[in-house]
Formats: sequence, C-alpha cells, structure tokens
Amino acid sequence: MIPIKNPQEIEIIAQAGKKLAHVKEVVAHHIKPGVTLATLNRIAEEEIRRLGAQPAFARVYGYKWATCISVNSGVVHGIPSEYKIKPGDKISVDVGIYYRGFNTDSAFTVGVPPVSAQVSRFIKTGKNALKSATLQARPGKRVGDISQTLEQVLRGAGYSPVRMFTGHGVGRELHEEPVIPCFLEGKIENTPTLAVGMVLAIEAIYTEGTPDIIIEEDKWTARTKDDKMGGLFEETVAITKNGPVILT
Repeated sequence: MIPIKNPQEIEIIAQAGKKLAHVKEVVAHHIKPGVTLATLNRIAEEEIRRLGAQPAFARVYGYKWATCISVNSGVVHGIPSEYKIKPGDKISVDVGIYYRGFNTDSAFTVGVPPVSAQVSRFIKTGKNALKSATLQARPGKRVGDISQTLEQVLRGAGYSPVRMFTGHGVGRELHEEPVIPCFLEGKIENTPTLAVGMVLAIEAIYTEGTPDIIIEEDKWTARTKDDKMGGLFEETVAITKNGPVILT
C-alpha cells in the first residue's frame, strides 16, 4: 500500500526538504579540483547536523556515510573515498536527511571545469528528464506516466535509462512504495495511480552507453559496465491538488 501523508506530515517533510536543498548548495560549492570525496561527505554531514537533522543514509543498515558520491562511470551508491577531484570529472552527489521522523532524498550531477561538450550535454539531458517527469506527478496520473517521460527524454538524447535502480516513495522510511522506474514496462494503466498526499523521490538514473551495471567489491559502488558516464538527478516531490511541489 502506498503511504498517504497528511498536511502536517508534508509540512515537516517540506521543512526537511529546505534543509536538504541548502546542504546540496553547500556541497556543490566545494566540488573543486583537489577536494576529496571524503571531504565533501564530511561537509555534508556537518551541515546536516548543524541544521538539527540526521544523515538519512547513515541510518541504512551497513552504510555509514552521509552521502553517496559517484565519479565519471559511477552511477549510484559510490562510497565517499579519498579520491581527489580532477578537472573535467563528472560528479554525482546523492544525499538525504532524516528530520522529525521523516526522510528526504535528493541528488545532482555536475561537471568540474573545464566541462566538455559531451559532459555538458549528458548533464543537461538528465536535468531535463527529471524536470519533465516531475510535471507528471499529478493526482490521477500514474507512475507509468513518470517512467515513460523519463525514458522518452533520455532515449531521445541517445542515453540509456538504468534498469537496476529506481525512484521510490519516501517519508517515514527512506524507501517506500511505489517503485518508480526510469523506463516504462507494460501498460501505463497497470501502474499505480498517483494521489494527493503521496511523496515521491523521482530519479533520473541513466548512462551514456549501455544500461548494464556492475557492483564493485565494496558491495555498494555501482558503475557502468562499459566504463562510460553514469548520471543521477533526484528530487523529493509532494503531490498536491494543484500538482507537484518540489520539496528539495
């Protein structure tokens, strides 16, 4: 069953979302050559705790970091290592916070100057896919409308939606129903109907080449099998009677 939040719960999630949006801005400001991924993680955790919240990801069993940071061929769940950022890198940061009993989840991808035309186009497409898909998060629409939009924008630009990982509901748990794939499988009318009070973590997870993913020995880091770029954009979105509201 897909959880429906009441207005008071959504207000708390919105407060958490504002905090998370700020954390993303702070982390993005520090993405520069020579900075380690571990440093970005430390900055994120310190800012989260300063805001009176907790790192949501560190509450996941077996994971102890505040962020997941993926570089170049990394797609998702990259452990923040001592890797030093280099000019031209593509960096994806996924971060969540837990505040007053509720989770929020968001991610962004950026290029480190000098940014090539190849990387710039890849990033722009992911942003556009998420933006277009978010507009589908309206009462009466279906999860399949979101999935189909993500797939159409990504494939239209020549990229591949990842099949191994998906978006999801979010709230009291970091991962709730419904599952929100980046591709449409089957008929839209067979996917869950969207309703007022649902809160979704909508994700554009995609690759430059094939969608095939490998998991590294750390059992977390997911990379593209062909070593081409992976990308990730995500926002926590509330469905209201007037349409989607991005909380993060």
